Amino acid sequence: MKLRYRGRTDVGKTREHNEDDYGFGEGAQVERYGELLVVCDGMGGHAAGEVASHLGVETIIAAYYSDPSEDRMEALKRAFEQANARIHAEGRGSMGTTGVAALLHHDALLIANVGDSRAYLIRNGTIRQISRDHSLVSEQVAAGVITEDQARSLYYRNVITRALGYQPEVVVDTFRWPLQPGDIVVLSSDGLHGLLSDEEICRIASSEPLEEAVDRLVDLANERGGSDNITVVIAHVDALDWLTAEDSAADTRDTEELPVQRGEALAQPALAGQAVAAEGAAAVAEASRESAAGPVAAPPAPSAPPAPRRAPAERRLSLAGILLSTLLLVALGATIYFLRPTPALSPDGPALEPPLVTQTTVAPSPDATGQPTATATSGTATATARTPEPSPTGEPQTPTPAARTATPSS
Repeated sequence: MKLRYRGRTDVGKTREHNEDDYGFGEGAQVERYGELLVVCDGMGGHAAGEVASHLGVETIIAAYYSDPSEDRMEALKRAFEQANARIHAEGRGSMGTTGVAALLHHDALLIANVGDSRAYLIRNGTIRQISRDHSLVSEQVAAGVITEDQARSLYYRNVITRALGYQPEVVVDTFRWPLQPGDIVVLSSDGLHGLLSDEEICRIASSEPLEEAVDRLVDLANERGGSDNITVVIAHVDALDWLTAEDSAADTRDTEELPVQRGEALAQPALAGQAVAAEGAAAVAEASRESAAGPVAAPPAPSAPPAPRRAPAERRLSLAGILLSTLLLVALGATIYFLRPTPALSPDGPALEPPLVTQTTVAPSPDATGQPTATATSGTATATARTPEPSPTGEPQTPTPAARTATPSS
């Protein structure tokens, strides 16, 4: 990787001592494990703040390059944890520091941070904050309680919710981004980004030469009051390990954010993004192997959408089904036939027909006034059944229905 970087720290206009610190990786291990850039902003007073920031930078760099693990992200995370343990042991919880580190390894950018020091990535004139602020105002901005402009002027804007050294253990946020030639990485303490907007940082860092850009950013922060210590580190990526000069000029692939791990406040999003991070890491490794063997191939065309599923064919009734249905219908018909109700028979013969009821109405006769009157009568019918007598031949005779008479009632 061809990389150019420069850093500067300044006490500012209101502080008497500089509690910021920064550092770079050096020596033969840089070629093997990548270039590491670190910025720390100490807290706890003059002596404590200076000591904490210096211990943070020193321990992170030393611990990272002494870790032979193949997983460089885990090595960087463990370096932060060792720095936290060392600062806490020496200060017994009375001093602390923020910490942000950028590791440029092969064709990937790995970021780790604790506190409100920031890491930016500038690509094609656009700036993006990669790290996440662990501060009270940042949480309020994320919740929509205040705006970013309001956060710059609040008296508690420097109150952070996470730092190295105050607690025995610390949660480190880590992020992974693919790199491209021409990318610019910026690390800063809040003494810089608290007075300059992201757009101003982007414009100066990307438009001016490296040395002049660093000085210009620090001077501009001092011109606006210099209310805190000011630290900035800028790195320019000129070429990557896996790409030739021709490939670098022709490579215009877009990249996406690949989060690796979040802190406690983002525990659920981290679990949801672990699969994305794993896929992104595999894609980076695969692209690296292909680049080492030759020019980078164009990304494969997106696969065609799957053909629409055909509706299942209608199932036809088989011969066995037809026979079974016929048997069921026959059984059902037989059951209905044998269970149908039958008329009751008289012990002496066939059932008699029900008696007929007749009703006789007497014709109306005029009364004394000459008006006809209608008299309704009801009748009672009687029926008598005769017992059949045997015929001379001995065969029973068919009973003869009795005569039915209707007697009008008075």
